[in-house]
Amino acid sequence: MNEIAYLGLGSNIGDRRMNLQATVESLWTHDVVVLASSSVYETEPVGEVLEQRSFFNAVLRVETRLGPEQLLDACKAVERAFGRTQLGEDGYVKDGPRAIDVDLLLLGELEYSSERLTLPHREVTSRRFVLVPLLELAPDLEVPGRGPAVLALDLIEGQDVTVAGPPLEVGP
Repeated sequence: MNEIAYLGLGSNIGDRRMNLQATVESLWTHDVVVLASSSVYETEPVGEVLEQRSFFNAVLRVETRLGPEQLLDACKAVERAFGRTQLGEDGYVKDGPRAIDVDLLLLGELEYSSERLTLPHREVTSRRFVLVPLLELAPDLEVPGRGPAVLALDLIEGQDVTVAGPPLEVGP
C-alpha cells in the first residue's frame, strides 16, 4: 500500500539549489515518487556548527510503498551519492556542512521508533526551516502524536527563514 511521506532537504555546499533538484531526481530511482515541492528557503545554520554557509531547504511530499526503515535507507543512499559522510564514519561532523541532507519527517500517520529512526522526526515541530516549507505543502497538517503543525510554528522563536526561489521541479 502506498503512503504519503514528507522529506526535508537541505544543502549548503556547492550549488545548493542544483543539489536539491538532483536529489528530487535521484529519489525516483529508489521507489520514491515526488508529488510536490515547497518553495526553496534560505536558512541560517542551527545545531552544533553555526559558523558555516546558510542552507537552502525545501520539503517534498512523496508517495512510496517503502516501510520506514527502507525509506530511511533510500534517503541515506541519496546522501551517500552526494558524498555525505554518515554517522559513525570517519570525517562525520554532526550539524556540519553538507552537499545534501535528506530527512524523513513523516510517513503517513505512523508513529515509529527504532535505533536509527523516530517518526515523526524528533525535530519536525521545533525547527522553523522544516515547519515553514512543510506547512506550505500541507497547511492543515496534524503531526501524529503532536497536534497541528501550525501551533508548533507559533512557539518557535528566531530561526530566520526567507524564500530563496520557487519550488523544485518534480515531474518524472
